[in-house]
Amino acid sequence: MIRLYHVYKSFGANTALVDISMTVEKGEFVFVTGPSGAGKTTLLKIIFSAEKPTSGHALVSGRNLSRIKDRELSLLRRKIGVVFQDFKLLPRRTVLENVALSLEVTGVPSPMIRKKVHQTLRNLALVGKEEYYPPQLSGGEQQRVAIARAIVNNPLILLADEPTGNLDHDLTVEIMALLREIHSRGTTVIVATHSQELLRGTRRRIITLSRGRMV
Repeated sequence: MIRLYHVYKSFGANTALVDISMTVEKGEFVFVTGPSGAGKTTLLKIIFSAEKPTSGHALVSGRNLSRIKDRELSLLRRKIGVVFQDFKLLPRRTVLENVALSLEVTGVPSPMIRKKVHQTLRNLALVGKEEYYPPQLSGGEQQRVAIARAIVNNPLILLADEPTGNLDHDLTVEIMALLREIHSRGTTVIVATHSQELLRGTRRRIITLSRGRMV
């Protein structure tokens, strides 16, 4: 599903990733961990093709992201859901409009959009919040909306960058349960986190980064 071969990524004089080679199989649930600045977010951006490797190759669903055409990249991104660390919800759009956005850009008919959005919000216990705006929601509710937006189009891959970073223990448990449920439906899930509490006792594979290197 995801294969990286000797990937390096630099931003000017700063090197974010150093010789990263890894494979994530279809249907896996993988954690990427390491301290702040270890390269976790950059790694997810490479997989989503928000950043290109400085050298090396990144393949997703068999497509080389360094060589893919713009139209093909757009189609590939529709198969990838992303939950950003800071949510990136549009404050002047309602919950329903935020979640619908990822379907609108793919040309899904309006009746189908409403049906899929309402179903996804119901699955994430957000019924009754459809007409709320993000600033009116709690942190946990905003995180659930961000997850709803990421999964409404049934992605093959879900990337979550510090999805519990700003949440208390109870909400952390809730969000991780949601991610496990999404994974149980066949979605490949990669969670980037610096939280050792989140990793304690897990049986999932853990990829550890330190200063841009796998350790």
